[in-house]
Amino acid sequence: MSNYYELQIKINPEIEDIVSDICFSNFDCEGIVLAEETYKDLVMTATTQGTLRVFLTDLSYNPIEVLKTERELLKERGFSEEDLGSWEVQIDEKENQDWSKKWKEKWGVTHVSERIAVVPSWIEYPPKDNEITITLDPGCAFGTGTHQTTQLCMKAIEKYMAPNSKVADIGTGSGILAICAMKLGAQAAYGCDNDETVIDVCKDNAKINKVECTFELNTADELNEKYDFICANILHNILAQIMGDLKSIMKDGAKMVLSGILNEKQQIVLDAVAEHNLKVIEIMTQDQWVAIIVEK
Repeated sequence: MSNYYELQIKINPEIEDIVSDICFSNFDCEGIVLAEETYKDLVMTATTQGTLRVFLTDLSYNPIEVLKTERELLKERGFSEEDLGSWEVQIDEKENQDWSKKWKEKWGVTHVSERIAVVPSWIEYPPKDNEITITLDPGCAFGTGTHQTTQLCMKAIEKYMAPNSKVADIGTGSGILAICAMKLGAQAAYGCDNDETVIDVCKDNAKINKVECTFELNTADELNEKYDFICANILHNILAQIMGDLKSIMKDGAKMVLSGILNEKQQIVLDAVAEHNLKVIEIMTQDQWVAIIVEK
């Protein structure tokens, strides 16, 4: 059995999905894991960084050059050094001791709440009474249920989504939030993303979970429908930029969960919420992450 390579990238955990997407698109990745590190220097604006561990079976290319190019493209799109993190890279060759099994050992059932559990596809898990399970492959899609921001969104859906709601998930990633909404009693769930590579993943995940959702390549500003409940688990600066577009697809009285926000960046989103006359119902927290629930 041949050796494998572990690519370690220092990033801002807030852009985990973006960097994961870059790695899946450019490299032969077998799995990705984020290890977060919290620092105590509260004077710093960015108090966290993480190490994205990317498992590769082939290294016939130079991932460092690819990452350097992709990082520059993100800066051209308006991401700051603080938004990105250092992207310091380390590559280690590791002896293959059936590493795919060792990688899976990290993952277990994630109990998001008393009612919601996210289960890796290789684990057989009998749900408890009144518990819903969402089956996904952690590390092989974006929005796996293990990250705090995704968990906050699922908790908000459970708490604030009315039965038979029409739901939209903007920046759907793996489709997990649309799937969660359907399992919690939504009438219909729509998910869109500006990355065409995730749409088939979303459809597969919905099929595995035996729910019907609509997924397509799209953005909030292109939508004409209005919804009862909206999920937007995106970067804080993007949320602020598109708040008007998100409001425009909310029915009167609709609720929305805004997540993907580090605690120290929440004011940026709250300012945009106030600018568009949306009412804050609750601010939920998990570790250093925040979700803001608003109503139109």
